[in-house]
Amino acid sequence: MKRILVILILALLPCALLRAQEYRVDSGTSRVDSTLIGRNIMSVLGAGVKVNQSSAMRSAFDSYVYSNASKKLTGYRIRVYFDNGQNARNKSEAIARSISNAYPGMGVYRTFESPNYKVTVGDFRTKDEALKVFHALKASYPTALLLKDTINYPR
Repeated sequence: MKRILVILILALLPCALLRAQEYRVDSGTSRVDSTLIGRNIMSVLGAGVKVNQSSAMRSAFDSYVYSNASKKLTGYRIRVYFDNGQNARNKSEAIARSISNAYPGMGVYRTFESPNYKVTVGDFRTKDEALKVFHALKASYPTALLLKDTINYPR
């Protein structure tokens, strides 16, 4: 009986000492700073950074961006205004103008679908990116809501 117990303990001892590998699961989503929307990455690098790049590489990148500009992607936008009142047109224009001034470079879209005027903001590829701006806008526009929508290709 002692012999079986010793064999069992010796057989189970290596299993107890082994540790399973720990894997960090990355969500695979890249985080994009919404304040950089509409800005060239080269303008963000700073004075101390020198990029050696051929003109062919730069023109290839520019043509890639230009050729994809007409593509539509599924992403997120924030609707900050939706109304059909008498003053809806003027109010939607004012809201669109104030958001454009507060967030330059971010897309502001004012649409009319009879009888409603709508103002939506942004072309966000990830929900996380949209939520950052959503929380900032929620203070000024309490009726704002996050929508899954077709967005423009980032430039």
